[in-house]
Amino acid sequence: MVLVSVIGGLTCVAMVMAILFFPQIKIKKFSVESYWVIALIGAIIMLITKRVSLSYLWQELTLNTAINPLKILVLFISMTLLSVFLDEVGFFRLLAVKALNLAKHSQLKLFTVLYITVSVLTVFTSNDVIVLTFTPFICYFAKHAKINPLPYLIGEFVAANTASMMLIIGNPTNVFVATTYGISFLEYLKVMVLPTIIASIVAFVMLYICFKRKLKKPMDAECEQVVIEHKAFLIIGVIFLACATIVLAIGSYIGIEMWVVAFVSAIGLVTVIMILCLIKKRKLTVITHTLKREPWQLVPFVLSMFTIILAFKEQGITAELGKLLGADDTVLKYGVLSYLTANLINNIPMTVLFCPIMQGLNGVELSRAVFATVIGSNIGAYLTPIGALAGIMWTNLLKKQKIKLRYRDFIKYGLIISVPTLFSALLMLALIV
Repeated sequence: MVLVSVIGGLTCVAMVMAILFFPQIKIKKFSVESYWVIALIGAIIMLITKRVSLSYLWQELTLNTAINPLKILVLFISMTLLSVFLDEVGFFRLLAVKALNLAKHSQLKLFTVLYITVSVLTVFTSNDVIVLTFTPFICYFAKHAKINPLPYLIGEFVAANTASMMLIIGNPTNVFVATTYGISFLEYLKVMVLPTIIASIVAFVMLYICFKRKLKKPMDAECEQVVIEHKAFLIIGVIFLACATIVLAIGSYIGIEMWVVAFVSAIGLVTVIMILCLIKKRKLTVITHTLKREPWQLVPFVLSMFTIILAFKEQGITAELGKLLGADDTVLKYGVLSYLTANLINNIPMTVLFCPIMQGLNGVELSRAVFATVIGSNIGAYLTPIGALAGIMWTNLLKKQKIKLRYRDFIKYGLIISVPTLFSALLMLALIV
């Protein structure tokens, strides 16, 4: 038990240090993100030292249940493909331009419109895709409008990581928790819709308090015009995403698993676009670019963290942690603890760790703990850059755009905004469940 705790702890510490100080490993022209490599090494050590047996790992990876991590990864990667494809054909950029044109010369109106737009789009896609899509556009617009980009960048990041709570597909942490405990698409939505709305409103108010002086300054800029080169591709992409979302909502009632719906939708989209490209004698650039932008690094990362947590489970550590937390006040305990733990080890490994810890709970307290963990994993994303993969990618993107945002400033804004947002969402959850 001690050796497992040491290996797991050192892996998490090394992973966080890598994120902060050497996020990429470069070998000539080839580079990979260091965090998943470290997680993979930790998992291999667990297997070599026989802290988790290979037979047990294989058994868990081949289970024909919703909690199979391979199914969870297929679900998230497939839904991300639909979103990334829409970004490649200009859908999100088009909506961003239309939203910003509504603001005219008012920064406050611009900020409000952008916050709402990002929130709505995140609900139906994912926080990672929206953050990576909107960030370069905001930097470009702010530069030409000669306005401070920070209120919009932080507002975008907060909006995406708050709205991502509403649907299962908004965040890989949602997917993992919900599928582990057999929560259907609609059951999840019924519980999370009000906490998400309340949290989004509170977050917006806190953002306004932080940036009201900057947002009162006038601006004078015109948005660029976006030309959609392949309108047919855009329409097809929207149809596939809409159909996938609808079938996901009714899937549990007609006996179709969520990962199957997502996978068929992704394969269907790729097949249709390839056929159209062949008919029109066009290159498959949009498909190749989409596949290159997929978060493939999540596959080794999630599987490695899953292996490490299985070692914790096999050695009885997760059961002991569950007993330590107890079965009362689960909303507050799991909500706050998941929020804090996400910023120590990242929200994906935190979620993988918390799922077996909650197995000792039953009934209402289990339901409360599950959804409180979802809230903590999403809102914890904007307390520190370590809280989520979106934060890691976002801060790296800002460096490329030459936008200065020190870690202490990130944490300062994150603390001011996330604390009241977290407790308002947890309070609403306690009233609902």
